[in-house]
Amino acid sequence: MILLVDYTDLDNLKTTQINSAKFLHDGGWDASKRYFMVAANASNKVAAVDTKDGKLAALISTASDDPKFAKYKANNWKVVQELKMPGAGNL
Repeated sequence: MILLVDYTDLDNLKTTQINSAKFLHDGGWDASKRYFMVAANASNKVAAVDTKDGKLAALISTASDDPKFAKYKANNWKVVQELKMPGAGNL
């Protein structure tokens, strides 16, 4: 579950509850600062929340481990691939 709090009016806080995957952690904003993305490692999902509309934009399935590099202990905690993409906000 995700709780989204609107702090625009501190005397009348608005809280929105959004159902999502369990065990959310390590989130951040996209480059537009509209979407907040957060990982749910126990279920291999990433939740993308539209903070403007106050809704879950997507629940994206992810692979648990990189199929090419995960089986090699020499690659643990090393960068094995970099993707050239537009800036991703603070992620």
